[in-house]
Amino acid sequence: MSLLSEINTDQLPNHIAIIMDGNGRWAKSKGLLRSIGHQNGAKTVKEIVETCAKINVKYLTLYAFSTENWNRPKLEVELLMKLLISSLKKEVKTLQKNNIKLSTIGNLNSLPTKVAKELKDVIEKTKDNNRLTLTLALSYGSQEELIKTIKEISLKVKNNLISPENIDKSVINNHLYDHYLPDVDLLIRTSGEQRISNFLLWEIAYAELFFSDILWPDFNKENLFEAILNYQNRERRFGKTSDQLK
Repeated sequence: MSLLSEINTDQLPNHIAIIMDGNGRWAKSKGLLRSIGHQNGAKTVKEIVETCAKINVKYLTLYAFSTENWNRPKLEVELLMKLLISSLKKEVKTLQKNNIKLSTIGNLNSLPTKVAKELKDVIEKTKDNNRLTLTLALSYGSQEELIKTIKEISLKVKNNLISPENIDKSVINNHLYDHYLPDVDLLIRTSGEQRISNFLLWEIAYAELFFSDILWPDFNKENLFEAILNYQNRERRFGKTSDQLK
């Protein structure tokens, strides 16, 4: 029996973020090229995105390529960019069919021209979809995002557009890449690693964290349901006491 039957659909996390880790190790464990791991990881992305749409999760953010990933071997980076382009071309019909809106966060100016063009094309084609907002974090690093935000706010203070006394959470939120998204409710990381890796550091301030030992290419919808059930069995206090919540 699927774990889906145990999930309370009235208490789904509104925003799920996933650090998709383990493609390389999955391939190595099977004596395959890392490229095969990335290709199988892309299949997992399709399953998880479609599942989130079907169960009515409203926001899904995937850590697809970090600012640090540019330091990987050149051939692997090129392959990842080609895989991204082919996946976008292949899945645009799936996004439309499932009423999924695509968006991106990160330093998109650093992406190859072909990748940026394909992204903009799919974003434009899906802009009116409203069942699920799928956000790809590409060339993204949270520290870089916060530095960008601080610089932008500082410049506005310098030009008397913002008073230092009025800088609050909402001002910072409005200068982040994902200013249009709600805070993350559930952060999932696969592959057994238990760290955040410079991902959405501001946005996960009160997120529930779930670490899975499963490598990303083997992660499936039942593993997602397990993470959601784990989330639903936690008490989210946001600094309050249990008695206050009652």
